[in-house]
Amino acid sequence: MAAAAAALLSAWFWNERFWLPHNVTWADLAAAPGPEGGGAWYPQAGHVLSAFPLALGIFAVRLLFERFIAKPCAIKLGVQDRGPHRAQPNAILEKVFTSITKCPDGRRLEGLSKQLDWDVRKIQRWFRHRRNQDKPTILTKFCESMWRFTFYLSIFSYGLKFIWSSPWFWDTRQCWYNYPFQPLTSSLFCYYIMELAFYWSLMFSQFTDIKRKDFLIMFVHHLATIGLITFSYMNNMLRVGTLVLCLHDASDFLLEAAKLANYAKYQHLCDATFILFGVVFIITRLGIYPFWILNTTLFESWELIGPYPSWWLFNGLLVTLQVLHIIWSCLIIRIAYKALLRGKVSKDDRSDVESSSEEDDMTSNSTKGIFSTSSNGANRINGHVASAQWAEEE
Repeated sequence: MAAAAAALLSAWFWNERFWLPHNVTWADLAAAPGPEGGGAWYPQAGHVLSAFPLALGIFAVRLLFERFIAKPCAIKLGVQDRGPHRAQPNAILEKVFTSITKCPDGRRLEGLSKQLDWDVRKIQRWFRHRRNQDKPTILTKFCESMWRFTFYLSIFSYGLKFIWSSPWFWDTRQCWYNYPFQPLTSSLFCYYIMELAFYWSLMFSQFTDIKRKDFLIMFVHHLATIGLITFSYMNNMLRVGTLVLCLHDASDFLLEAAKLANYAKYQHLCDATFILFGVVFIITRLGIYPFWILNTTLFESWELIGPYPSWWLFNGLLVTLQVLHIIWSCLIIRIAYKALLRGKVSKDDRSDVESSSEEDDMTSNSTKGIFSTSSNGANRINGHVASAQWAEEE
């Protein structure tokens, strides 16, 4: 009974009329192309399962990299293993914090003020310090950013080298000629599965990495990215997929480089790199992506192969990414605008550490630069863009 239900579910999920163009079956893609079955092969759904052990391997390499490469580099650059200001020990407030609420309302603050004979502002400051003291140190952030910078730069270099010699890079209509009967090469397979494995590793590590206010947005971003990579692989939209992946990797490593410079207190380098990141991000995500990528997936593919059910799903995910691009671009422009007006940024909406008090904010105003550091040593702009990352991871 269970086996029959599973078979029925599998048949429903892998419905050829959903995944493939008209008059194409899975059996057609199972046969190897070339004379007498020689040459390359077509993508198979089971190939994506190889991304899971590879994702675990990437995570293990990350742990080793952060401990034996990133941490020594951080120490050599003078990055301190120092966290935010610790709250003054207080048993009553600690009990409220751990058992009742981390953000007491006005009525509870008044009650605690009478009980402890403290003014309300002092209690508010204590809760801010207490919330912040569990946050990661600058050293931890540096190591995480250095790992992401290294991977993003490596995968972008590999991807750019690969697609530079590909005909569909120069003529996007090549993405749809003879679709879906486009052979899968070993280089294309390695590039695609490596990207998929990395985003799976980000999906898992997001729950243990530095928590930020755009956690939900990044979660949606990772889901959309994994869905895009997986679906485009299964129905052999690999050519346009490589363009999407390489385009998203183009700016991610620049954000991580800016964060590294900020943590190491190279402020001018940080500001310059962040500006470069913002320019590249906006050009690629609001210019090249919609007018080059979406143009070929929505219009050229419609003309050459016509729409079918998974075509709508694929383009729906691409449009979802474009919406996220607009959100992150607005955030970047907002940061740059504040920097131009004030010579600094008073607060990052994505910061993983809260301001301690108005006095702390006043102190932080003395620090210039697009990436400023508050008096408790917390980085103001430390978000990630995935795949983009600014989600990142971007």
